[in-house]
Amino acid sequence: MSTLLEQATQEMTTAIHAWFDERLQRTDLEDAVNRTTLQMGVFNDLLLDYKPGRTTADEIDLGFGDDVRPRTPARLDDAQVRDLIAPQLVALVQARLAPLVDTPMIDYRFTLRGKFQTAQGKLHLTLLEHVNDGKRQALLKNIHAYIEQKLTHGSRPTKKLETFFLTRHLLDPQLFPQPDIAWTIAQFERIEQLNKSRPQALTEHRGDIIRAVSAWAEKQFLPRFYDVQKSSYRSAEYTLKADTAPDAQALPAIDLLLYGAVMILRHEPSYAKSTGLTFLEIARELGSERAVRMLKEGSGTFPDADIHVKNTLLECRANDVFATINITITQEEEGAYAQALAFITHLLQAGFPKSYQIKLKSKAKAYLPIKGLAKSDTHRFFANALAHASLRPQLEAYARAAIEQFEFYADTEGEKNCMPGSYAVFGLGLLDARYFPLVQHYMANVDEEHQSVQDQFTAAFAEQHGITRDSAPVLAACLRACTDNAKVKIQAELEEVEKLDLFCQQLQGLDGYLVEHMLYPVWGKLEKLAALARKAQGRRKELLLALLEAASKAHA
Repeated sequence: MSTLLEQATQEMTTAIHAWFDERLQRTDLEDAVNRTTLQMGVFNDLLLDYKPGRTTADEIDLGFGDDVRPRTPARLDDAQVRDLIAPQLVALVQARLAPLVDTPMIDYRFTLRGKFQTAQGKLHLTLLEHVNDGKRQALLKNIHAYIEQKLTHGSRPTKKLETFFLTRHLLDPQLFPQPDIAWTIAQFERIEQLNKSRPQALTEHRGDIIRAVSAWAEKQFLPRFYDVQKSSYRSAEYTLKADTAPDAQALPAIDLLLYGAVMILRHEPSYAKSTGLTFLEIARELGSERAVRMLKEGSGTFPDADIHVKNTLLECRANDVFATINITITQEEEGAYAQALAFITHLLQAGFPKSYQIKLKSKAKAYLPIKGLAKSDTHRFFANALAHASLRPQLEAYARAAIEQFEFYADTEGEKNCMPGSYAVFGLGLLDARYFPLVQHYMANVDEEHQSVQDQFTAAFAEQHGITRDSAPVLAACLRACTDNAKVKIQAELEEVEKLDLFCQQLQGLDGYLVEHMLYPVWGKLEKLAALARKAQGRRKELLLALLEAASKAHA
């Protein structure tokens, strides 16, 4: 055996031994599998990633350093790996597994996969697939017992850990080689139904369902019909294989693909929705008539009366697949906008995607007096509606239905990104103090890492309302939600001691870092505020020093 071959084999052998030895040191393995009857063991995958001098063994593919270009002159050939090294690795892992397969360390199945940098590029091999049939049969029995007790006859919310395992098991070909797709979807829907009283928990359960269906689609179903080109920098590309067509047995599986697409489009954040649309397009390409209807009319989740209205004043048509609401205003009057608002609000309350956009046909072209907002149809619709004073309560009801952290209008991005409800909230907040609580509610949900339009609104709000007993708490809520790029011109007003006092009251009891964050849009760095404090006198000096002291806690 050549020196290179010996070195490579030794490097891989050492990595595998280290993986087993490290996990045998764990003392929590039995406790882990005792949490639920749906887990038979902790580890089910071992990935060996061979790169000369940098070989690793782990449970997951970290995907780092997958550059196929040789970095060293000497490389193994694919044939050497397949014929000489692979058998040794399999024998080694089998020997290490033998005393462990019936312990909590190893799941009912265990797969050894390898990635090898060779002279020909990156070689991927599945080296070993071990199945412990005793554990497999016990797990199947537990799965059916769980479904019978907790889902079919259960009435209480279920545990997230159980959903995590169950969703993956139901789509595991080792457990269900020919799954009943309709029955499987029914179990997922039952999980949703049992957890609907706990919104945060329901979101987590849905996340597990979506991840399980997506993994099934990407690893099992789609590779039957498509060549898949994966990339670390963009979505996977699917190319239909030549002379490939789904048979009758594939049609239920296409229904599961469509179920996953709708779940993603309705419940996942904006950045994930492209995956749902890809699944839909693939289902259409595979001949699904239902997919064609969904792309044209929506998922079918909503009654026709909810997604289409037409009369002498307007026409509204919604498609939850594309998260679009088309609105044609025929008569530019209050009644048309009232009906459109009622249409949108009802849809959102019924579960329509909140990261939607409006496509508007209207003669009116109003926009809010706030710099930096997208000049979109969605913006224009709400600005048009705000022109009708009688619609303000209806606009508030819409905003409260629309506001959702981590959701954004689909026709905004970058610095113009904004949460659903933004235009209605901003317009109402500038117009009338009665909607100050709505502004505070909105700011409490802002994700300042992904939107900054609140900076411009805060500046406009301060200019419009100044600092009063009513506006000061709202301004403070806005400043908390602002980014570090915000600039709010209220220094002149804060020359008045009474207004400075009102402002200081809003910052009492807050953490130092938050106080500093809220002061920055007004004065910039604390050094400037300190300079003002040195020049001030009397009560004004006391208040400025109090602000500095509160902010200084951030550096304590």
